[in-house]
Parts: sequence; C-alpha cells; structure tokens
Amino acid sequence: MKKIIPWILATAVIMLVFPWLAVTFIKGDGGMAVCFILFFAVNPIYAICSGAYAGKNIKIFWTLPIITALFFLLGTWLFFSMGEKAFILYALGYLLLGIVAELISMFVKKKHLRS
Repeated sequence: MKKIIPWILATAVIMLVFPWLAVTFIKGDGGMAVCFILFFAVNPIYAICSGAYAGKNIKIFWTLPIITALFFLLGTWLFFSMGEKAFILYALGYLLLGIVAELISMFVKKKHLRS
C-alpha cells in the first residue's frame, strides 16, 4: 500500500490541482491554452507513464489507470462544468492509454523474465 500512495498523490496534483490552478490564476485565452496543454499533453503523458509503471507490478498497481481517469473526471467536473459529457470521453481516452501502457509494460516484463 505504501508504494501506491505517492502515485495517488501525484495523480491528485496533476488531475486536480493543475486544473484548479489553471482556472484560478490564468484568465482568458491564456487559461484556454493551459487547458489545451493539460488535456492534450500533460494528462495523456501522465496516463501512459502511470500505466507503464502499473504494468511492472500489476498485482499492486492495476488500479492506477482507473484512479487517473477518475481523478481527471473529478477535477474537470469540479473546476469546469459539472456533468459535462465531453470530459467523460477524455477520461475514457486516458483510461485506454493507461490500460494499453499497463498491458505493454506487463508483457515486456514477462518477456524479459523468460529470457
């Protein structure tokens, strides 16, 4: 359990604190640009990295892609628009990226163990 807590904290910062910072401190077009960077760069990269890490120890970290997607959904609904269906699609995309990275990482680890 101790190993997953840093990942949950990192997920909370990236998926909850970053959107709050964008909404609170950056106004107008700058805020929109930051949101594009979050939605199309930072969040997908984090989803892939957390999934890849989860695949290294699937028994402990299998929930990381799910937690990442749920935290994203919570953060966007809290700070942008509650119940907005477009954010569900983003969350599903991040979940898919995380699961694919998790599976690839798991298979690579198994292949190296056999060699």
